[in-house]
Amino acid sequence: MKEVTLIKGASFTDHRGTLKFVNDFSFPDVKRFYQMLHHDVSVVRAWQGHRVEQKYFYVVKGAFVLAWVKIDDWDKPSPGLKADHVILNEDEPVVLSVPAGYANGIKALIPGSVLMVYSDLTLEESAADRWSFPEDQWFDWQHARL
Repeated sequence: MKEVTLIKGASFTDHRGTLKFVNDFSFPDVKRFYQMLHHDVSVVRAWQGHRVEQKYFYVVKGAFVLAWVKIDDWDKPSPGLKADHVILNEDEPVVLSVPAGYANGIKALIPGSVLMVYSDLTLEESAADRWSFPEDQWFDWQHARL
């Protein structure tokens, strides 16, 4: 099974402005993308799991904590699973790749943060592969800070 990975990018600045890029991220399997705008930093979007779908996350503006957990039993996951997390922000161009078999969650750390999400499934395929779990499982969202 694939593991969660960070695909690092870089930036270049000169008199014309700044160029941010993640040249090692390619789009061969991406079928759709969407943008999420978070005005309220108290809102947690967790946990959304996918047996088949792979997702990629990129912070356009602000900062987010993104967490993920490998699901052991889709009908009744263990309460003691260990979630990992990373804090991504607009100053560091990075794509977080979360493969199939994981649940993920996100929380904005700055009001007005914007997150791009890329998926390897269509909307209809994704809807048939969506598993939701309580947000307070596996991770303490309130203590995630910049």
